Amino acid sequence: MSSLFTQAPILAIILPLLSAPICALFRGATFPWALTTIVSALSFSFSLDLLFHVAEYGAISYEIGGWAPPWGIEYIADPLSAFVMMVISGISTGVLLYARESILKEVPASRLGFFFAAYLLALAGMMGITITGDAFNIFVFLEITSLSSYVLISMGAGTDRRALTAAFQYLIVGTIGATFILIGVGLLYVMTGTLNIADIASQFDTIADTRPIRAAVGFLMVGFAIKLAMFPFHIWLPNAYTYAPNIVTAFFAGTATKVSVYLMIRFIYSMFGADFSFGELPLTTILMPLAVVAFLSMSVVAIFQDNLKRLLAFSSVAQLGYMILGIALASETGLTASILHIFNHAIVKTGLFLTVGAMFYVTGSTYLKDLAGIGQRMPITTFGFVLGGLALIGVPLTPGFISKWYLVQGVLERGDAIGYGLAIAMLISSLFAVIYIWRIVELAYFKPSPEGAPTGEAPLTLIIPCWIFIFGSFYFGIETSMSVGFAETAAKFLMGAVK
Repeated sequence: MSSLFTQAPILAIILPLLSAPICALFRGATFPWALTTIVSALSFSFSLDLLFHVAEYGAISYEIGGWAPPWGIEYIADPLSAFVMMVISGISTGVLLYARESILKEVPASRLGFFFAAYLLALAGMMGITITGDAFNIFVFLEITSLSSYVLISMGAGTDRRALTAAFQYLIVGTIGATFILIGVGLLYVMTGTLNIADIASQFDTIADTRPIRAAVGFLMVGFAIKLAMFPFHIWLPNAYTYAPNIVTAFFAGTATKVSVYLMIRFIYSMFGADFSFGELPLTTILMPLAVVAFLSMSVVAIFQDNLKRLLAFSSVAQLGYMILGIALASETGLTASILHIFNHAIVKTGLFLTVGAMFYVTGSTYLKDLAGIGQRMPITTFGFVLGGLALIGVPLTPGFISKWYLVQGVLERGDAIGYGLAIAMLISSLFAVIYIWRIVELAYFKPSPEGAPTGEAPLTLIIPCWIFIFGSFYFGIETSMSVGFAETAAKFLMGAVK
């Protein structure tokens, strides 16, 4: 790498972190948005460089301040962290291309400096969570992400006061989750005397059978489950997605919960080890039923929603169930499916929420009754939503199909009745997805528009980013070598087959 890119692990985090207070000093939309977009694009560039470097040469370590681990904080770019960093920064950059026109409709111009400052802090926090190799540093970045998230969600109060309630609910539930994680990290430190993840992992076998360690694993798993909105800890997510500004919903749908899935994968496979997690502890017995209930029940709940953002929010909880199922399979194929779905679902769901944001821009509502006949009024946007819905269902030539294909392979590898039952449950869940997507198709194309309903497309600055994600969905459903290749490499790395 060049001399600049040798600093990529820190630059990808420090740039958004230092740019946030600069944004807060400015009013209006143009400068804060431009700075945020440039910084996000630079972080994306650094993340891509790290990803391709790691793919070619293997994991790299960056010592903060020149202090060698375990005494100093270490940033680790390995096949998993580099892949997730690319997803986060890429989704962020795509959303920001859409953001300027959209956010002016929802947040007063006088608050936009603070809005983009909070956005950059959320980006820095998620990127930091992904690359740090220090357990307590994860908690610090998690709090940076959470606090900025509460602010971003509350900004939706400009169009719906319920955003304040949603932000407060998320604050309470998120604080409980963070407390569980902090207790777990504290117990690990008490037993090992270190916070470095690799150092803890090297000692883990000698202390795995102790009660504090088992308690630590329990606290951490519950904390991660709350943060990733895993059923039945998902209570905060539907309201947060529904009442937040549209670009915040799109950004978080593609990134925030995925980071917590990453943390669960990281701790289970890199620190605790698969043998301990799924052999000594009954994590499969716990996670697998919750995953199945999630993607079945939340798909059913989505069918009966009267708000399009809320419908997609419950769909996200169901899709998270697929990721958890991949983790619970404790196999290379299952883990590949879980990591791959982090990428595929991020692209698909971000594109869907951006199309909904374009509908909101024109109609001022995301309630289904106000979107009747939207297919005639906004044909380009609505068609994009339908294509994204096909990807969410998982029809062939879409990334949703690729993820489910690998997940079905993973469950069938079990070769038992449970594996066949899981495959049938996934099929039923996909049929439920057909129902709730068809509800929107029927409403958009076969229902008359309300009298006096607005007509016309949103500005091109909104339409083009929507279609970038929609086209991306189909591209990665056809050309899978990159996404599947990186996911397989990450899975093999975590399972010990690749160093």
